[in-house]
Amino acid sequence: MKYILLLLSLVLVGCQTPRDYTISQYPIAGKAGNTPKFLIIHYTALNDTDSINVLSSGQVSIHYLIPSIPEVEITGRLTAIQMVDEKSIAWHAGQSYWQQMQGLNKYSVGIEIVNRGFQTRLLGRHWFAYQPAQIELLAKLAKDIIQRYDIAPENVLGHSDISPGRKVDPGRLFPWQQLAEQGIGAWPEQQTVKYYLAGRPVNKLVDPHDKLLPALERYGYQLPVSSTSMNSLSIKLLIQAFQMHFRPADISGIADAETEAIALALVEKYRASKQQIITINKSSI
Repeated sequence: MKYILLLLSLVLVGCQTPRDYTISQYPIAGKAGNTPKFLIIHYTALNDTDSINVLSSGQVSIHYLIPSIPEVEITGRLTAIQMVDEKSIAWHAGQSYWQQMQGLNKYSVGIEIVNRGFQTRLLGRHWFAYQPAQIELLAKLAKDIIQRYDIAPENVLGHSDISPGRKVDPGRLFPWQQLAEQGIGAWPEQQTVKYYLAGRPVNKLVDPHDKLLPALERYGYQLPVSSTSMNSLSIKLLIQAFQMHFRPADISGIADAETEAIALALVEKYRASKQQIITINKSSI
């Protein structure tokens, strides 16, 4: 009997999958009651020391922090810092919205990455790149969180997605496509984008009220309260937030054919029912 129990215990140990990263605890009290449905990515726009100080001040907080140079333990595994328990609410999303849900602090796990963000220069914003080790660690951590809470690809978001215009992190250089290729987050099918582009030049101007804004709203974004002007600032900031996530090569905020095609492709892949897909496909481009 003892032999059978020993054998069973060895089998169970062998079936366990150890993490290929480590967690360092820097515990900050959170409010109980978090029910994660979303994973929200941020950058701190601060150095490591200031990031820790701000995130432990009580004004804002986060579940996980990825340092500028993640510590490597003796086994070679990268180390993330956990500050708030996942089951507790961290104050990271602020005024936020996604898919008709508001105040996403109590429905999300937040990850901050130490990154300077951008610097305003004569020729515009200069964005600071992420370190490969940061993205490697983020991918490992994100995969665990997504699996733990069964978070849908379209609910892996940047702060700028849930607060367009108010926030711009994780910024233009965040590698959304690279992560999507690893099963983290959403990305459109290029053949579907090509279909909706329908031979138009990618930079052909479109009326955002025709198909782009309805598609963005269907996908999850909150439309501006007053957006009657085709070129209103609120519309531009919304489109720019979308472009930073799905078309970072051009984040002008201008409504063009490629942006519209990407939005329609995302709706078809992640949001539309079969009947809705048929309706979209039959509509004129």
